[in-house]
Amino acid sequence: MKMELIFIPSPGEGHIRPLVEVAKLLVDRDDHLSITILIIPQMLGFSSGSASYISSLSSASEDRLRYHVLSVADQPNSDDSKPNFLAYIDSFAPEVIATTKKLINRAQLAGFVVDMFCTSMIDVANELGVPSYMFFTSNATFLGLQVHIQYLNDVKNYDVSDLKDSDTTELEIPTLTRPLPVKCFPSVMFNKEWLHKIFSQTRRFKDTKGILVNTFAELEPHAMKFFSGGDHSLPPVYTVGPVMNLKINSPTSADDKQSEILQWLDEQPCKSVVFLCFGSMGSFREDQAREIAIALERSGHRFVWSLRRAQPPGTMGPPEEFTNLEEILPEGFLERTAEIGKIIGWAPQSAILAKPAVGGFVSHCGWNSTLESLWFGIPIATWPLYAEQQVNAFEMVDELGLAVEIRNSFRLGFMAVESELMTAEEIERGINCLMEQDSDVRNRVKEISEKSHVALMDGGSSHVALLKFIQDVTKNIS
Repeated sequence: MKMELIFIPSPGEGHIRPLVEVAKLLVDRDDHLSITILIIPQMLGFSSGSASYISSLSSASEDRLRYHVLSVADQPNSDDSKPNFLAYIDSFAPEVIATTKKLINRAQLAGFVVDMFCTSMIDVANELGVPSYMFFTSNATFLGLQVHIQYLNDVKNYDVSDLKDSDTTELEIPTLTRPLPVKCFPSVMFNKEWLHKIFSQTRRFKDTKGILVNTFAELEPHAMKFFSGGDHSLPPVYTVGPVMNLKINSPTSADDKQSEILQWLDEQPCKSVVFLCFGSMGSFREDQAREIAIALERSGHRFVWSLRRAQPPGTMGPPEEFTNLEEILPEGFLERTAEIGKIIGWAPQSAILAKPAVGGFVSHCGWNSTLESLWFGIPIATWPLYAEQQVNAFEMVDELGLAVEIRNSFRLGFMAVESELMTAEEIERGINCLMEQDSDVRNRVKEISEKSHVALMDGGSSHVALLKFIQDVTKNIS
């Protein structure tokens, strides 16, 4: 029986890419399945790096995997972009309905798969009389935290935003084996307005028929034990990861600087280079960049450093390039490190991580980056910047022993526009710990890397979960 699914990722490359990869896996697994991905354009004030990626998708449609970019809705003022993000997504509902009716054979429509921030589209699926499923771009541990915080609010009348100024409080989370310090919570959870927006989203999870999570069972066994039990109100949870795009590295794949760095890495000793990269929105002020430079030089390790300039305080927007590194870095730094280090703006992350010369990754702990690092067997030094990244860092360091910590005990502002200065001493200590060649962390990362590959093979845990999802989609429409 032929089936069609509608996929709706939220704006932003970090959400679009993994959902696209899940779609590819699904159509590869079942010849009777077709998928149309409806892409919501990026919002003003956020990273514009996804534009070229979206453009490449628009010309890549195939018979059973199609991409359709929705028309740009009225964009909110950039000053108001933070509170309007969810409303912006909601505004596309009428076009989603119209586009679905126009493009899809209603008799074959089997359901919607919506991103974790697109839960308002569940109502669209209901209006069209089909079930909905959710794709959770983060990990199973954070899914458990989000559900638990909402449970505390709704059932126990416990508001975690009241703990904003607490430095010592810890909470038991069902998807962790140890208490999570409140200081590691995402900053949005301490904003009452945003917290209630999160609750509104989380309450919709139970309205879906299933939740696909970008993880694999071997990585988060305790979390998956919780979801496999009956002590929650969620539908089935499918571990389908690690879901990554390792082929499309850059909108400018022929860039001379990137090619030069990749070639330089080929000439370096195995596991000798530390790679510093902080995601699509990762950027730093001049004072922080100087501290990083001092730490790198003192450590003596070879390095590749993706460095971009933060927006001025009080403003939001994508990172920008530094126009003159000599003005912001310590005097003589570029000359003294010319033979052992390379600085780049945007970096082809997966291509760099794949190089045998890379021995450690200083990362913001975005979940996509974390999965890439584990896939290539590269240990991480955690430097979370925004969103759920401090939770990810806690899980990687304290829960799983798969990373070393630079620092995870600080309060971040929204999207890291206000962040505390990390000192050169802290950074150097973290880098030296990261680059230890026979550490327990490095050995554990090697083991979990092998398990991540097996999970996607025939008979692997994520492969089996994908097949189970397809079976359940079929069952839910029959």
